[in-house]
Amino acid sequence: MKARSIMIQGTSSDVGKSLICTAFCRVFSNKGLRVVPFKSQNMALNSYVTLDGGEIGRAQGVQAEAARITATTDMNPILLKPKQDMVSEVIVHGKHFLDMNAKTYRSQFVQEAMPIIRKSVEKLQDEYEIIVLEGAGSPAEINLKDRDIANMRMAKLTDAAVILVADIDRGGVFASIIGTLALLDQDERDSVKGIIINKFRGMRELLDDGIEWVEKETGIPVLGVLPYLDVNIEAEDSLALSSLRFKKPKKAEFPIDVAVLRFPRISNFTDVDPFFDEPGVGVRLVSSVHELGNPDLLILPGTKNTMEDLEWLNRMGLDRAINELRKQGTLIFGICGGFQMLGTKLFDPDAVEGDGENAEGLSLLPVETVFQAEKKTVQMEGVLSAGIMEGQMNLNGFEIHLGRTTLKSQVRPFLLLKDGREDGAISNDNKVMGTYLHGIFHNRLFTRLLVNQIRRNKGLDEVKENVQSDSERREEAYNLLASHLEENIDMDTIYQWLQLETAEN
Repeated sequence: MKARSIMIQGTSSDVGKSLICTAFCRVFSNKGLRVVPFKSQNMALNSYVTLDGGEIGRAQGVQAEAARITATTDMNPILLKPKQDMVSEVIVHGKHFLDMNAKTYRSQFVQEAMPIIRKSVEKLQDEYEIIVLEGAGSPAEINLKDRDIANMRMAKLTDAAVILVADIDRGGVFASIIGTLALLDQDERDSVKGIIINKFRGMRELLDDGIEWVEKETGIPVLGVLPYLDVNIEAEDSLALSSLRFKKPKKAEFPIDVAVLRFPRISNFTDVDPFFDEPGVGVRLVSSVHELGNPDLLILPGTKNTMEDLEWLNRMGLDRAINELRKQGTLIFGICGGFQMLGTKLFDPDAVEGDGENAEGLSLLPVETVFQAEKKTVQMEGVLSAGIMEGQMNLNGFEIHLGRTTLKSQVRPFLLLKDGREDGAISNDNKVMGTYLHGIFHNRLFTRLLVNQIRRNKGLDEVKENVQSDSERREEAYNLLASHLEENIDMDTIYQWLQLETAEN
């Protein structure tokens, strides 16, 4: 029997679809069901590398973990990664396909994508009992609906019961629900079986009259109201950069100041998430010399276009400011594109990153990068070079980049990889580090030791409490999400839709 399907769609982006899908994956997994996440087309700045080197949306990788299964590219067969204005990299089954502008994508590629998507759906339907589908943006974008392959077309393909999620935290929740339903065709509206109101702060009783009115007006039950929950699961959408945890803190509140450059084309910004969990550490995004100040640690994160973001950095005068910080002894850390910028020269002979011009780097590490069309996507594991931290330390994460970086003089690599390669570089005084290892700071012991090193340099006491591993933290988060969902949502109704036993059984 083919898998039954439930689909989470939203009244807009960033209403919480990904987290709710993650919660459903863990709830169904806890019930002993073979459950799998699916998103036909995802546009994401943060991605996940599968065991076989495929690149998919970060959310589907996280949802697979919550479902206790291994992530595959069938869970997100089409991934779009914004690269330039109106241009995205199109990734098909985890591999680079081509760069395409929005107009060409909609007019030509969308129809070509459907057979690819359909094949993935059929495979998942044969292998699993439940498919938890995630929509994209809103299903009611009337200017895009004829080419929308991520929302109602997927609901029809899988015969999914659709749950519409609305974000009350941003205001206008009832208008967003009614407006979304009004813009759907009748058959699409009939697919919507329930509504969830998400991110509620306040007294639940104050919503009763509104909920009663919505149910009477639409004939669709409100399955529940989810209170606002700050859970430590990585985001993939750039809208998360405006969330509360990324708002600039008052520097006086934190003895350790971590600044992260907010490149215009920043990607994999979840690399810095672990610093939010470190005691006494403040994390802030900076886009100008004025905002930069004098941090204890400056992170140059990943970017979807190293050359363009390097040009932006120079134009903003941040290149000079970073070199001043280097002279003052600030710890500077570059990841992927940020690592490439720390080098002396960047070459783009095949116009992979734009117009094919070469560029001067920040010259903080003696490395050079040559951009190549073939993308490197692989999970990686290695040992930290001697002298960076006390003792030997194994680190793991993933590699996603265009370009080959070589060391041009006697300088230590950052990592000695298990496959025999060397990764990254580190200055002789250990003050400038660069690596291609995304997820580096999710190696929590490394992050704690790095922060304690900064503490010692500032004359502060080290943090002695135990370090919880990243996998343990994620497991706690998945279980918390599942409990949160079950406590606040009418799960019995959902089990009835899926022809399953009730939640009590």
